[in-house]
Parts: sequence; structure tokens; C-alpha cells
Amino acid sequence: MAIKNRNLLESFNRAASGVIYCLRTQRNFRIHVFTAAVVLLLSFWFHLSKGEFLLVLTAIFLVLITEMLNTAVEVTIDLITDRYHPLAAIAKNLAAGAVILAAVFAVITGYLVFFPKIDPLIPKVIFTLLDSPVYLSLFALALVFLAVLFLKTRTGKGLPFSGGMPSGHAALGFAAATIIALLSGSGLVAGLALFLAFLLAESRVETKIHTPVEALLGGLLGIFLTLLIFQLLPRLR
Repeated sequence: MAIKNRNLLESFNRAASGVIYCLRTQRNFRIHVFTAAVVLLLSFWFHLSKGEFLLVLTAIFLVLITEMLNTAVEVTIDLITDRYHPLAAIAKNLAAGAVILAAVFAVITGYLVFFPKIDPLIPKVIFTLLDSPVYLSLFALALVFLAVLFLKTRTGKGLPFSGGMPSGHAALGFAAATIIALLSGSGLVAGLALFLAFLLAESRVETKIHTPVEALLGGLLGIFLTLLIFQLLPRLR
């Protein structure tokens, strides 16, 4: 039996409870919120026009709204039945499809708004960091691999590339993506490389080989060690 809201304040409280529920229980929603926060910071950094900022906000809220509706559909179906039914599966797939479409719209929006602003900066960043021979790439990957082995030895959990802290796949994936970003000189190539590294880390989490924290720390380890090698060693020559 539905409970009616007694006043406007109670309506807001129940609505806020729905948002909090998603934050607490839905990993994808938390990822969307974190991504939205990063995008908003970039919006202020690049001083977007009102039209551009409105387009970015539209994309952000569209993704968050569809994710909440997807959660509502899933919870409702699970309440009605705990057995598999083809119509229930279709309903869940449709709701998930809405989230995918919203995410695609957000990616296209981000590309159209931010890429023209980021692309001119990439060569400056690359030429600032990149004054070093190609062998630094192999050295950076080897250092990341050894760092992963050392940390896993210290924690005593997981094999070199199977479980434990940090994720070796994520570390090497983001190290390779960072190298590609530094050597390619192309914003598009760098973005694709980082996206593929993210998918690699995500796959380790989805298969429950690693926790999100292990994947995150592995990715950060790969990025920062690679940047350290490309930045520090040329200065020591």
C-alpha cells in the first residue's frame, strides 16, 4: 500500500532518500556521480559558455535520471517476482538500454564541447614531459611490473596478475595508455588508449578478481610511475 506524502518537505525527503539509496547501493550510479564531478570541474576550468555548460548539464542529468529509472525498474520487477520471465528480462533490458543511450549522448557531448579546448593543450603538455628516448617506455613498464610484485609481496594477497593489491592488469594497462598518450601527440589516440585501459580495469572488477579500490590504485600506480620515469630520467642524463 502506497504511503502518501503529508507535505512538501516530506516529498523532498523521500526524493532525497531515493538518490541516497542509489549512491549507497548502485556502483554504476556512483561512477556516474564521480564522472559528473570531474566534468563539472573541467567546465569551470575551461570557462565554458552558457550554452556549452547547459549542454553538459543536460548530458549529466540525463545519465543520472536514466540510471535511477533503471534501478527503479529492477527493484520493482524483483519485488513482483523472483523467477525468470521473458517479459521481466525485456523490461530490465529496455531500462538498461536507456542508460546506454544517455551515456552515448554524454560521450558525444563531452567530445564536442571539451575536445576542441583540450586538443591545443596536448602538444604543450607532451613536449614539456617528453624529451627522452624510446627505451624509457620499456623501463617504465618494467618498473610498474616490479612495483606490483613488491606491493603484492608486502600485502601477501593474490598472484602477480591474479587478485590482490594492487591490480597488475590495471597498473600495466594505464602505464601503457600513459606511454601512448605521451608518444602519440594526438588527443584522440590518448583518449582511446585511456578508455581501453579503463575497460581493462573494469573487467577485472566485473569478474570479481579485484575490488574497485585495487583496480583504482593499480591504475594510479601505472600512471604516476610512468610519468615519473618520463619526467625524471631525462633530467638525470
